Amino acid sequence: MAIRVYKPTSAGRRNASVNLNEEVTKIVPEKSLLRPLPKKGGRNHHGKITTQGRGGGVKRRYRMIDFKRRDRDGIEGKVVGIEYDPNRTCHIALIEYTDGVKRYILAPLGLTDGDVVLTSSDGAVEPTPGSCMPLRHIPTGMNVHCVELSQGAGGKMCRSAGSYARLTNKEGRFATLVMPSGELRRVPIDCRATVGQVGNTDHQNRRLGKAGLNRLRGRRPKVRGVAMSHHEHPLGGGEGRSKGGRAPVSESGTLAKGGKTRNRKQHSQDLIIRRRKSKRNGQLK
Repeated sequence: MAIRVYKPTSAGRRNASVNLNEEVTKIVPEKSLLRPLPKKGGRNHHGKITTQGRGGGVKRRYRMIDFKRRDRDGIEGKVVGIEYDPNRTCHIALIEYTDGVKRYILAPLGLTDGDVVLTSSDGAVEPTPGSCMPLRHIPTGMNVHCVELSQGAGGKMCRSAGSYARLTNKEGRFATLVMPSGELRRVPIDCRATVGQVGNTDHQNRRLGKAGLNRLRGRRPKVRGVAMSHHEHPLGGGEGRSKGGRAPVSESGTLAKGGKTRNRKQHSQDLIIRRRKSKRNGQLK
């Protein structure tokens, strides 16, 4: 099994579980694809904290992921190994192409060492897990991930562990996808996607069990807004415990529960056919 629960030898171990990462076959990362990842501590370029609860954590190095794969058309790639990536929830696969170039891609479910992945712009390859091609050439009903929002921009959607979108229809210039949230949206049919479901599906079943593991991830404790002074937070101040009747907001005043954060200048929302399901009553928005 991929999730292991140990005996409660301590208070932190009692409620914790461990992901064994059984899909991982390669331990040491490819040095040529590593980049430094400096810590910001939640601060912007002025040194002001703009994101609360960030700081500390284990030092990491960024793995360069190939989200476009457009320059690999027609070149056969072989899976060297599946690796753990500390910067994302899913695993990554190291691909070595026949011309000697090495790239990282998101590891789909079922991809193992020695498998061959192909990229095509004309649909001349079989739609096997890891194959990348335009939605125009992917059969209807298949699961896809790492989907582009605009042609040539690289994969943006369905990149986390265990996620996928279902390709349900192709009509005219657009393909219809059912997103993991239940949202039904259209995507330009020439946008590329990778066939299959993202691996490491047991990631959501892991329980950290103690605050120390959150600190290793760079998450610091947060102080409640109602516990602050009136000049430090919109919900702060007052005699006793009171939020003043205001809806939950962040320190900058942004709505924290259900507030709209979509940029109105971007028109990707015009392609949404059906909104995602509401978490409160199960009805569509």
